[in-house]
Amino acid sequence: MRAGRTGRAASAAQAPGGRNSDMKLGEAIAEIMRREGVEILCGYPVNHLIEFAAARDIRPVMVRQERIGLHMADAISRVTSGRKIGAFCMQHGPGSENAYGGVAQAYGESVPVLVVPQGYPQRIAHIDPNYNSSEAMRHVVKSAEPVVVAAEIQNIMRRAFTRLRNGRGGPVLVEVPTDLWNAEVGEIDYAPVIATRYGPDPAEVKRAAALLAGAKRPVIYAGTGVHWARAWDQLAKLSALLAAPVCTSLGGKSAFNEEHPLSLGAAGVAMGKHMRVFLDKADVIIGIGCSFTETNFGAKMPKGPKYIHATLDPMHLNKDVRADIGLIGDAGLTMDALLAELEALVASPRDPAPVAAEIQSVREPWLAEWMPKLTSKDAPLNPYRVLWDLQHTVDKDNTIITHDAGSPRDQISPFWKSTTPLSYLGWGKTTQLGYGLGLAMGAKLAAPEKLCINVWGDAAIGFTGMDFETCVRERIPIMSVLLNNFSMAIELKVMPVSTEKYRSTDISGDYAAMARAFGGHGERVTDPSEIVPAIRRGIEKTQAGIPVLLEFITSKETQVSRQ
Repeated sequence: MRAGRTGRAASAAQAPGGRNSDMKLGEAIAEIMRREGVEILCGYPVNHLIEFAAARDIRPVMVRQERIGLHMADAISRVTSGRKIGAFCMQHGPGSENAYGGVAQAYGESVPVLVVPQGYPQRIAHIDPNYNSSEAMRHVVKSAEPVVVAAEIQNIMRRAFTRLRNGRGGPVLVEVPTDLWNAEVGEIDYAPVIATRYGPDPAEVKRAAALLAGAKRPVIYAGTGVHWARAWDQLAKLSALLAAPVCTSLGGKSAFNEEHPLSLGAAGVAMGKHMRVFLDKADVIIGIGCSFTETNFGAKMPKGPKYIHATLDPMHLNKDVRADIGLIGDAGLTMDALLAELEALVASPRDPAPVAAEIQSVREPWLAEWMPKLTSKDAPLNPYRVLWDLQHTVDKDNTIITHDAGSPRDQISPFWKSTTPLSYLGWGKTTQLGYGLGLAMGAKLAAPEKLCINVWGDAAIGFTGMDFETCVRERIPIMSVLLNNFSMAIELKVMPVSTEKYRSTDISGDYAAMARAFGGHGERVTDPSEIVPAIRRGIEKTQAGIPVLLEFITSKETQVSRQ
């Protein structure tokens, strides 16, 4: 319960026992959100929830386009591991239509987000061509429910938050017809919902422990579920006990300290050679908190090893990888159970030195091959040099970084060593361009003490760049690192004719000037010797509360570390 409520919030003062005096529907929704710990509502008007929420001290953050608001809400949930639920609202019709991509992105990445679209008036809500969010978005949300009877709002919101806080993550949608906001609800008696966990079948745990204890070359593959369960310590203990190397999905990146000798890094389109070698030579692979989803933006799983699949969602079992053993449940409870069983099978932690030495024997030559790009003195700048200098300039332990789709993702993920949990927001299933900006903004709102960075290219900024103005207006001092090569470089190989005849892959823009025009700090960097000083100036500006866009003029680098 937060003190200092004024205005309309005070007019609906809470009575003893969790009851409130008579409320309108909008007031009731906002009050329930407040009790559930929602502190920020991202959105775009007109959706009347914005006013009702502001009256209850829920901060509204108004974006320039709906997708960014959803991405911000997405990051709020991620950075807090779902302890705080990100929320987003938008107007009916075009606003809801524009929001679809952001909802789909959260669904693809299994992120719990409360989505509250305004709906058309009830009498025309189902009349073609009116866009009905609860029908149109049903396939990209965990659940979708329209408000039909205002008096049912406590049950509707209870169901929504229960689905947000339990089981596999995903957006939950509650659609409010525009003619119901002021409907009388009466008293509400609402308490925050419970969050439960469930664990795997003990018999399967015994089988999995025996298989792991007898494995000669086990590999742990950690997914985003480790973050949601906050099971980082258990992951480290399991690796140490078995002397098992750990790789992660892009979403799971930072779940395991990548400076640890047993780290193989993250698996995406690009990865280190050492990861590919260890995956292909493994006799047992245990996937923890992952879906093993087959995607063009993730690692290909080898056919030879035995698989233990530990996942929260039984629908993922045997979906894309055949599992020999299935462990259904929370990643933390699963590893707790595994560690307890393994204590009787593995007397003491195994010596990690031979495995660590083998990792280094493969990693060092691979990294040496890339050092000319990572330390290049060329101009235009090599993007790998920019990201290498960035990594060695910031305080990684106090930084949250995310990439955008395409080249920035593939150029940063194999080389950036994440050292602390949730310091890297990785993703890679639907790969929408422009996603990274909203993630960095939401991360800053959730963790204002952190340096929050998004890395994007000149194609991605074309999708969401106007929302840099939102950073300035809403006082969200992130640092945007833009790799500008004036081209859709990743498409050059597949568009040679259209590029030569019509320059179809060319892009132009002075984005540092755009940032300054919006009131932020913008710099354009062309000299390799200025990369680090520009980054340091950018960090200082964010500490002063000023959003930063650093535009690095780069070459049309297209090589990635594919294995």
